[in-house]
Amino acid sequence: MVISDAIIQEIKNRIDIVEVISDFVTLKKVGSNYRALSPFTNEKTPSFYVSPSKEIFKCFSSGKGGDAITFVMEVEGINYIEALKYLAGKYGIEVEEEEMTDEQIQAQNKRDSLFIVLNFAAEYFKETLFNSDQGKSIGLSYFKERGFTESTIQKFGLGYTLDEWDGLLKAATGKGHTEEMLLHAGLILKNENGKIYDRFRSRVVFPIHNIVGKVIAFGARTLRKDKKEP
Repeated sequence: MVISDAIIQEIKNRIDIVEVISDFVTLKKVGSNYRALSPFTNEKTPSFYVSPSKEIFKCFSSGKGGDAITFVMEVEGINYIEALKYLAGKYGIEVEEEEMTDEQIQAQNKRDSLFIVLNFAAEYFKETLFNSDQGKSIGLSYFKERGFTESTIQKFGLGYTLDEWDGLLKAATGKGHTEEMLLHAGLILKNENGKIYDRFRSRVVFPIHNIVGKVIAFGARTLRKDKKEP
């Protein structure tokens, strides 16, 4: 089931981010913005900010941020459609759901699979950084030499890729992820001879997140010269 674009736009037009977030935390006005204790962490010094002009929030203790819909998703642990329904109820907007077409269902399934494989890769890179000999001696050393604390490394999900052609490929397919989805995610490459291999090798990795915190891509820094394509 989906909510029509018109209803979604009506909900967004009615949202007052300060009003929405005030249902969950006590906001204090500071200049043109608002500040509060984070609802996501047990902090003593306020690091949670709301900007009414930009219609966004930012929590510096947890790294979370986004709009009012994102906030409701995060604080309530619900998905996008559930958050829209919550906000529609708050503002007295009637929601009529529509049946998804086969094409919409297929596209949604593909998006979900993409997020799943990207999240698997993020966890694999992080695990490699902390628990492999290469990761600890090369990746962790690199980060620590540049002043990264372990808590910062953990917070931002930084990782490392082995100096292997198919480390991620083997790990991912071993867990049931398909080569097709790995290619679609840009995690592996195929040369003109049909040989498939990992995109990232012997690199520190930086996951890139979207507004709701899902991994959507990776940045990487090479620490050794790449071997020629297999």
